[in-house]
Amino acid sequence: MKQTWRWFGPRDLVSIDDICQAGAQGVVSALHHIPSGAVWTPAEITKRQAEIATMKDGTASGLKWDVVESLPVSEAIKKQEGPWRDHIETYKQSLRHLAAAGIDIVCYNFMPVLDWTRTHLNWRLPNGATCMRFDLTDFVAFDRYILARPGADEGYDAGLLAQAEERFASMDDARREQLTRTVAFGLPGSVEKLTLDDLRGLLASYAGISGEQLRQNLIDFLAEVVPVAREVGIRMCCHPDDPPFELLGLPRIMSTEDDYRRIIEAVDLPENGITLCSGSLGVRAENDLPGMMKRLGHRVHFIHLRNTLRETEGLPCSFHEADHLGGDTNMVDLIEAILAEETARKAAGRSDWNIPFRPDHGHDILDDLNRQGQPGYPAIGRLKGLAELRGIMTALMARPNGKPAA
Repeated sequence: MKQTWRWFGPRDLVSIDDICQAGAQGVVSALHHIPSGAVWTPAEITKRQAEIATMKDGTASGLKWDVVESLPVSEAIKKQEGPWRDHIETYKQSLRHLAAAGIDIVCYNFMPVLDWTRTHLNWRLPNGATCMRFDLTDFVAFDRYILARPGADEGYDAGLLAQAEERFASMDDARREQLTRTVAFGLPGSVEKLTLDDLRGLLASYAGISGEQLRQNLIDFLAEVVPVAREVGIRMCCHPDDPPFELLGLPRIMSTEDDYRRIIEAVDLPENGITLCSGSLGVRAENDLPGMMKRLGHRVHFIHLRNTLRETEGLPCSFHEADHLGGDTNMVDLIEAILAEETARKAAGRSDWNIPFRPDHGHDILDDLNRQGQPGYPAIGRLKGLAELRGIMTALMARPNGKPAA
């Protein structure tokens, strides 16, 4: 398991020097300043590679850009509207440029409008640390009273609607504004900042698109770009929905094991693969993460290891980011399954046997609380998670013959 670290570029408050000191073996990054639908040029790719390769004092970091996360898929492609065919050609060109630069793993997602959604970015835990959280009642209050989405009442039961009404009434103006910014105003690393009117317009543009239609649009996209990825030696891997259930009336098509199976069978090439995110998928109790790794591991090209703790039953539900070893996913069993897949790949002579993973998200602890960096991406909190994951890996690999149990 290759230990990597997500870096948002020169503006990231966690520096390349910090990543070196954390002991990471590679970097996961993206050209966040380039909007969806635009080409990633060789010059911009080379510039980012040079930034990753160099420490503050000019010495070599020993790190390289191993995984792209993400090469964004435009809303036009997802809806098959407007310049979507041009955007697909641009996507292919970006893949060719990345391959020419020696980068061979590209993560992407197919979530409409919002890449991930939370209601709190710094929810206080009992020990004083903070984490990201999705509070279902707060979200329904946002949907119904702040966004005022037509049909917002549909899909929520009467009890939840009553709780949301009471919750909204108890919020002061500051909390309402904070909730709005958290849900609707874009993502860390993104250049696409959304206003409420922008969000309403985007939601309206998906009004006639069902889950099955969105899935077919994804299959059409993959049928175009995966052959190019195969030609140039790139492995593509789709990130799951976050959270893995319907929000704001938008379809969700990458939330379960069956969702992934349908996509990889529809475009059945090895380069059409999976980003196994234990945090996103783990929000659904039905998702057996170790089992998914055992059954679909041959198509897993990239892994996010984080943990979430469900606070309510059913779907949708409330949850928060837990300690890496403290949530609903059995991380020991999952890492054991990953190591078993790597052993099988190595025995089969696969060159991609060493699967890159990164410690995803983390609690803000210690000096993280003063840095106020990218939500979910603190320096010390992620280092704590990486250290815990390393401990599991080391213990499992210390078994006889250095192999995990079958």
